[in-house]
Amino acid sequence: SLVGLYLGHTWKSIEDGLVQGIAIALKACLILLVIGILIGAWLISGIVPTMIYYGLHILSPSIFLLASCVICALVSLATGSSWSTAGTVGIALIGVGQGLGIPAPMVAGAIVSGSYFGDKMSPLSDTTNLAPAIAGADLFSHIRHMLYTTGPSTIIALSLYAVLGLRYSSDQLQRQSIDQILTTIDAHYNIHPLLLLPAALVIAMVILRIPALPALLGGAFLGGLCAVNFQHIGLAEVMTAAQNGYVSTTGVTSVDALLSRGGMQSMMSTVALIMCALAFGGVMEKTGMLTAIARRILKMAKRTGGLVASTVLTCIGMNIIAP
Repeated sequence: SLVGLYLGHTWKSIEDGLVQGIAIALKACLILLVIGILIGAWLISGIVPTMIYYGLHILSPSIFLLASCVICALVSLATGSSWSTAGTVGIALIGVGQGLGIPAPMVAGAIVSGSYFGDKMSPLSDTTNLAPAIAGADLFSHIRHMLYTTGPSTIIALSLYAVLGLRYSSDQLQRQSIDQILTTIDAHYNIHPLLLLPAALVIAMVILRIPALPALLGGAFLGGLCAVNFQHIGLAEVMTAAQNGYVSTTGVTSVDALLSRGGMQSMMSTVALIMCALAFGGVMEKTGMLTAIARRILKMAKRTGGLVASTVLTCIGMNIIAP
């Protein structure tokens, strides 16, 4: 802002850029807040515990990272939404991974890898449609050409997840830990296959091209209904979990750590970070700084290789300095 003022821009102009920068991300911020609500509602209703319960029965540690990446890729490919995939299936996989003793950051990496691969390859994705529209290309030609980079990178990622998963092969001690989690969940929650229905309905809504915000809100609402009907919890407790998150009180440390999370408030620090970053980016754009940087980089775009390199560098650079 000080550099902008020095260059002759008025404070009102800079402030407009700041506000416009934040406005770009308001939809994303709303989705993050709704995901926080959804997590809280799905925890208190027993939906996430049910997913974890069945997941621990089905998935073994040695194939978990590989399976997580593939599952998220398929769901994201079908829905065209990486955010919806990470906010629904991803939540359950994080819980299952922790139950299996796999580090959460590693599981999150597998979820993000699969979710973004599916999103980029899906003809239902908004950004996959937007990019060729701006460049004047055909949608399916665009998807076919993306395979040249996303294909090899995904194969490499899957290979690494398969190798990393071998480090977490099941042993007796881990089996005992899993059995303790299963027993505790079974004792404190009413586990029922119907509790998997809200997640399936959210995925179906996204496949039917219902926007992410109402789809996730619908999922949170269904979670609240499940809490009342399956766990016999009052509406006030459901609202509290949606606002402040759910706190598990089973008395088993591993389970309580696994199931205590969510709530709209849990997303506030992330939303604040997004607003700060985009306010910064908005000022840089309004004062012409981003244009100056882009022009300097695009001087390399004289041949095909230079065009590709400058495009990649510009996208990486803009994401770093103006997220």
